[in-house]
Amino acid sequence: MLHCESLTKTYGSGGRELTVVKNISFSLEAGGFLAIVGPSGSGKTTLLGLLAGLDRPTSGSVTLDGAVLERLSEDARARLRGEKVGFVFQSFQLIPTLTALENVQVPLELRGIAARERATELLARVGLAGREHHYPAQLSGGEQQRVALARAFSNRPRVLFADEPTGNLDARTGATVVDLMGELNRDLGTTLVLVTHDPDLAGRARRTIRLADGEIVADSAA
Repeated sequence: MLHCESLTKTYGSGGRELTVVKNISFSLEAGGFLAIVGPSGSGKTTLLGLLAGLDRPTSGSVTLDGAVLERLSEDARARLRGEKVGFVFQSFQLIPTLTALENVQVPLELRGIAARERATELLARVGLAGREHHYPAQLSGGEQQRVALARAFSNRPRVLFADEPTGNLDARTGATVVDLMGELNRDLGTTLVLVTHDPDLAGRARRTIRLADGEIVADSAA
């Protein structure tokens, strides 16, 4: 489902080059559950963005479900993400002027799919039945993250990427979100790739990759 080869990302910083992802290579099977862990500044979020096609590497290659990302135009990568990728951000990234139901409907409507029934079903699945018409400001942090999860799964993605999905949540709410992600992975067969500092969430993953200074220093599959 996912393969990266010699993946490297370098930025210009104060007249110097700063390499934040260094020569990373690994593969992940369809339906896999991978946690990427490591200290702050180790390159986790940058790596996630490269794997999801949100950013381009300085060198190296990412293949997602058979598509070589660096060979695609910006528009083609956007289409691929719309069809096959879900993304959950730590900061939720909900549209504040839309209700929970409308937020979940957006990815579907962009693809011309009748969305209301699917969105309602997903919100019920994440425990928000009856809250469909509430706006983000009327929902707790945990409820907003559940809306973000429902939205990420709305297009039945082949791969879900999540950046610190429990980072802004209390322990109890975070555990609920972890359970939901595990259920969706198991029931829908969605491949999960998570960046996390949460040991409970990392412990649920079937594989863990640890980064330090932009490099893989441990891989439980090795």
